[in-house]
Amino acid sequence: MLNLPENKKIILFDGVCNLCESSVQFIIKHDHKDVFRFTSLQSEIGQQISEYIGVSNHNLDSIILYVPGEAYYVKAEAAMQIAKELNSWHKIIGYLSFTGKLGNFIYDYVASNRYKWYGKKDQCMLPSPELMKKFLN
Repeated sequence: MLNLPENKKIILFDGVCNLCESSVQFIIKHDHKDVFRFTSLQSEIGQQISEYIGVSNHNLDSIILYVPGEAYYVKAEAAMQIAKELNSWHKIIGYLSFTGKLGNFIYDYVASNRYKWYGKKDQCMLPSPELMKKFLN
């Protein structure tokens, strides 16, 4: 069984993707209710969570939102569920219907071009000491 923080939603992201890192920073800034914890898909805990919920992380082009004991979401649906929790006007995006085929088509298009458009790191991001509590290790 996984040892995860109680009452927190876990976001698994591509830790070497600049767009993904920027998205994580944005979520942290607008997560005023302290809903989320983060881990990269490449990390040991990220791999354990992926295996536990039965989602392959061999293709690291998807964001995963895991709500322990309830459900998990991938791609556009994960983004919409995350947006619903944010304290900003972006919360509205969470209530739009970008899930399903259209949402995932748009998501897949951006995901397949993210390294070309935004770049890639050689290693996963290291959070600052004050943000470390938001990350699982």
